[in-house]
Amino acid sequence: MSSKFSLHNKGALITGGGSGIGKAIATTFAQQGAFVHILDYDLKSAQEIADQLNQQGFKAEAHHCDISNYKQVTKIITGISKSTPINILVNNAGVAHVGNIESCEEKDLDRLYNTNIKGLYNCTKACIPKMKKNNGGVILNLASIASTVGITDRFAYSMTKGAVLTMTYSIAKDYIDKNIRCNCISPARVHTPFVDGFINKNYPGKEAEMFENLSKTQPIGRMGNPQEIADLALFLCADEASFITGSNYAIDGGFVTLNSK
Repeated sequence: MSSKFSLHNKGALITGGGSGIGKAIATTFAQQGAFVHILDYDLKSAQEIADQLNQQGFKAEAHHCDISNYKQVTKIITGISKSTPINILVNNAGVAHVGNIESCEEKDLDRLYNTNIKGLYNCTKACIPKMKKNNGGVILNLASIASTVGITDRFAYSMTKGAVLTMTYSIAKDYIDKNIRCNCISPARVHTPFVDGFINKNYPGKEAEMFENLSKTQPIGRMGNPQEIADLALFLCADEASFITGSNYAIDGGFVTLNSK
């Protein structure tokens, strides 16, 4: 365990930690000494990650959690707080939708709202009182480049990620005097199982071509990888970032500032 960016003796809650970016964050945080609690709707995947980490000598627990259910979230987080201090919350869990407003049905909008917005609200609301008792903490939200720039056919997704950004600013402002920091990360396209599934479903037979095309939409010429997001998350949640709050960090291969298309 490196002493730099150490999370030794800290409790960290990672939503959606069973796959993709969340998996990378959970693994990285555990390797840096945190007791990681993985909250995921897919308990099997979350448990597999927790088991792997425990077998490697790290500390992790998996919890089945529907983050859109406030009572369930509160019960789980209250239970965790009885044995583990809640020092860090990473609101990573999220769902996506492809389409403009005409192709976005009410059920689609509700599904994204319930996870991407209400889920963040539920977890944060449950954790803040625990952090106040611990004299501080860190909240890190996963937003998106869609929070700040227009992306074709991402109406509902952009709506929810814009809310993530502004909730970040509000929480940071309201709790700065409680020693609770709140920041967000805004990735561009990251190579996760979701991306592979999207390509396989929508472009059968053209997977390699579409992967290359999607990669080239980012000026740097490739997609990000989950570990790159996890490393930025580690910095922002470590004590070395104690002067940073209320900030949005783009990690996008130059998409927002360099893409003129």
